[in-house]
Amino acid sequence: MASLAAALKDRGFVVTGSDQNMYPPMSTFLEQRQIDTFQGFSETHLAHSPDLVIIGNAMSRGNPEVEAVLERKLRYSSLPEVLREFFLRGKRCLVVAGTHGKTTTTSLLTWVFENAGLNPGFLIGGISENLGQGARFTESEWFILEGDEYDTAFFDKRSKFLHYLPEVAILNNLEFDHADIFENLAAIQTSFRRLTLLVPRNGLVLANGDDANLSAFLPSLPCPLARFGLGPANTVLASSLFLGPDHSEFSVDQFRYRIGLVGEFNVRNALAVVGCARHCGLSPAQIQSGFDTFRGIKRRMEVRGTVHGVTVIDDFGHHPTAMRETLRALRLKYPGRRLWAVFEPRSNTTRRNVFQCELASALAAADAIVVSAVARADQLPADQRLDPGRLMADLNTAGKTGVYLPDVEVILDHLARNVAPGDVIAIFSNGGFGGIHQRLLSRLS
Repeated sequence: MASLAAALKDRGFVVTGSDQNMYPPMSTFLEQRQIDTFQGFSETHLAHSPDLVIIGNAMSRGNPEVEAVLERKLRYSSLPEVLREFFLRGKRCLVVAGTHGKTTTTSLLTWVFENAGLNPGFLIGGISENLGQGARFTESEWFILEGDEYDTAFFDKRSKFLHYLPEVAILNNLEFDHADIFENLAAIQTSFRRLTLLVPRNGLVLANGDDANLSAFLPSLPCPLARFGLGPANTVLASSLFLGPDHSEFSVDQFRYRIGLVGEFNVRNALAVVGCARHCGLSPAQIQSGFDTFRGIKRRMEVRGTVHGVTVIDDFGHHPTAMRETLRALRLKYPGRRLWAVFEPRSNTTRRNVFQCELASALAAADAIVVSAVARADQLPADQRLDPGRLMADLNTAGKTGVYLPDVEVILDHLARNVAPGDVIAIFSNGGFGGIHQRLLSRLS
């Protein structure tokens, strides 16, 4: 939403916005773009009768601005609808979908196209270090989008990516997530299946061929299909993997690719980019040139600082698989060092007990674990809520040191007392987590 606000301002619109809680990097981004924002919601924010109100998918009935829009019959729309009708029609849209790795893959694909001089438009749910912003609208024929499966708005419960007019749809992987809107895995598969039905006959579905949850509906597609992965049945096949502490390498059709990202999961992300970029006419050399200069994404294994030999990592991980893969990658990047995982159960899925056992297994990949209070726990029935006590018991049974510390200040005290030079602290949250990253660095210094 912040990225769209900036892009609309660049086109000459006067843009204002409201949100309950704004935190870096998006709050800083909005300030830099001189976009006026209101903390909290009030119908007075609409006193100027805007020509169009774009309502985010976190808004619901009862919100004072939503109620004012409906009562005054102001023109309103969802973010995906605005994109489709004002910016995407007539473009060649490349949509990156999947439970994990969407932001990294979309950012990498966009940079490969940008580095090749194709000047793509893009919309990404994060800030790429190369691109400096999450959205840009250009005159190029190419538009690259992070395809979110979450619902569009309170008045449109379809997944956002169904609005994005895909010519190429990348399906990175598929797992159960978003327990607040999807009943089960089958419901998410149905939404992904609907995305593939929108790909035209001159387009392509590029799917992770190693993912069993995707393979269930791939054989019956009405458009061309290519599979990427590490298994022999894939069309875009990675071979001769090298997973190093500061880069990864793999080969596709006798060409050797090197990417400055760590871990097998990032190899798969890069492989999806190779398959898509080659389909769109880029050469292996052009793709590698983009890989050579890619600098990563904020809040994806982002090093926030090192103090007295203690390294603090910020990661957006909020799903057991994502956290497990990040911890595995950090093992490669920092071999032999003690690895901490500090986790805030904040997403609508991890606040619930649907991943009670899986979270314990994922966090056990660290040497020491700290779990904070379940965000907005009072909004969930007790029988649906993540049980931190049981999580600690499962971790301790697995031989891991796990502590439940509900308050950020108490977590900071615990870390300051117990970390040692050489330790790596991975902090997982899809929110601001009380500014814990900078506060921890200050405390350690």
